[in-house]
Amino acid sequence: MRMLNKQELKPGLVIFQRSDVKHKDWHCRMKVPDQDRYKLFSLNTTDVNAARTEAFKQETRMHIKLEEGMPIFDKPFFDVAKEYSNFQKQRADAGEITQKRWAVEDGYIKKQLTPYCGNDQVTLIGEDKWKSYPLWRRSSGQGRGVDKRVSDWTIRAEMATLRSIMLFAAAKKYVADGVTKSFNTRSLKLGKPRGEGFTPEEYRTIYTHARGPWIKTAKNKKARWYREMFHNFMLVMTNTGFRPPEASNLLRRDPSEPRTGKDGRSFLPIRVRGKDKYRELVAPMSVHTYLARIIKLADQRLKELGKSPTPNTPIFITYEGEPAKSLYASLLEDLLSEGETNLLRSAAGKRRSTYSFRHTYATFRLLNGTDVYWLAKQMGTSVQMIEDYYGHITPVSNADRILQGLPGWEPVADASGEVSDGVNAGGAGKKAAKPRTKK
Repeated sequence: MRMLNKQELKPGLVIFQRSDVKHKDWHCRMKVPDQDRYKLFSLNTTDVNAARTEAFKQETRMHIKLEEGMPIFDKPFFDVAKEYSNFQKQRADAGEITQKRWAVEDGYIKKQLTPYCGNDQVTLIGEDKWKSYPLWRRSSGQGRGVDKRVSDWTIRAEMATLRSIMLFAAAKKYVADGVTKSFNTRSLKLGKPRGEGFTPEEYRTIYTHARGPWIKTAKNKKARWYREMFHNFMLVMTNTGFRPPEASNLLRRDPSEPRTGKDGRSFLPIRVRGKDKYRELVAPMSVHTYLARIIKLADQRLKELGKSPTPNTPIFITYEGEPAKSLYASLLEDLLSEGETNLLRSAAGKRRSTYSFRHTYATFRLLNGTDVYWLAKQMGTSVQMIEDYYGHITPVSNADRILQGLPGWEPVADASGEVSDGVNAGGAGKKAAKPRTKK
């Protein structure tokens, strides 16, 4: 492009006509203060006097935007989304996030978010665009369920990625800070997310099948080793509420020595690390037993491989002696796909994963009346998250607390006296005795 009829209105402010177009509209070039960059745009007029006036107005607007921290260069959404995805890929390659998380977000961007607002200038994406997404998504696509309806869970996940992109744009100064304040799903007509845990009956089924026929029918030594490892892994996960990344990071030095609580009973403290957070949780002594079985299996295999464990050796390893990064995902699918169980998908049609054990832990704890505040502390999350995911559990499961003091409802004096050997392993496997009521 060559500038025709160039006029310098002041240092850094020039108007001109373009040589590569047929129309005679004037254009402007402004130098951005304190930057080695220029902003080019059309003044949309063929009148030179009007062009001069508009150029000065645009310069004034640029200075106001700079003072208020507003972006002065427009970018289409698809450019920002692509930049965000590349940034997430770098984080995944560096181990800050999982490759799966990047792949899922990248899929949302390519398949849904770019078709929805790809050509829109990122500065124009606001509350109206945000609130219109669920309706657009339901009318433009199909889900995996029987009714082919896009689930509210899927929409929430996609909108979370959209919000992350806009926060990334704000950090890059492509949009003003605070533009995402109204970007929340609580005000939208979306069903609350629900953890896909196992019911007590479902858990009893897989627990019984895993420790019996499933292990016994292993085809060879390696398959039996993996099935025994997974069986104990499942028990640990369901009795602690670990996130899968926390289980993957668990080292032999992380479980502490058992301690005694105020009630005189022993418990096991365990240090856990997620992506960037550290916390300590407490587990029943049954977990001490499960971990001992896992370490025994691992030690036998490491000895065969000529390796020696150290305090920094991961607790969950593969048959080759390497860290079990996938946490035996194929074994979970194998166990849940067998005819005796057939529980790979929940009643809602959602595919289960190792996260289902964490959801099962939370569900069982709430069914047993655990206080939401302490459960949130134990699981390393917020009370709001517990209420959002598991709010459907608490009213019925805590009837004794809600109805206490009302006519015709007497408080429970004591339970059966039996002590379960685990949050779920024993608790789901035994029928609870009927509690005696105070006369």
